[in-house]
Amino acid sequence: MTMPDENRFAALRCSLPVALEAMGERWSFLILRGAFNGLCHFEEFQAALGIARNILSNRLAKLVESGILERHGCIDRRKVEYRLTEKGKALLPTLVALRQWGERWGNCAPGNMILVDSRDGLPVAEMAVLAADGRKLSPEELLWVDRDRVLPCGQRALEAAQS
Repeated sequence: MTMPDENRFAALRCSLPVALEAMGERWSFLILRGAFNGLCHFEEFQAALGIARNILSNRLAKLVESGILERHGCIDRRKVEYRLTEKGKALLPTLVALRQWGERWGNCAPGNMILVDSRDGLPVAEMAVLAADGRKLSPEELLWVDRDRVLPCGQRALEAAQS
């Protein structure tokens, strides 16, 4: 990514630290993966992940506090369900991108289970950064700019046509 010097330091003051505070360690992502795959009770997460109960309790509380999961009481008052919120569901592309990255660059063979589109059964596409028109962008094609200086969609094309 290239950027003018005036934007270089401004780009370092972004929302990434906030996101990492909420999700920045492996157990949180593994819990999130479990939630996307239908796990919802403490015991299910604990059995599936092999995570110590105290660590699981801490991570679930943090995910609830961050608004990624929410707690719901069950008919059996001794149990609680953890469900993804809209904020949590919005992390799906991140989770898929991390898995795809791990399959490509990790030191292990890709898993046999793959993510497919439920409508047609085809594997999901590789996650990528896309331009507004759908083009796949490389890091060299990205530029940090102040939000107030971004042109409304189509204005740049209109200005070019008038020149």
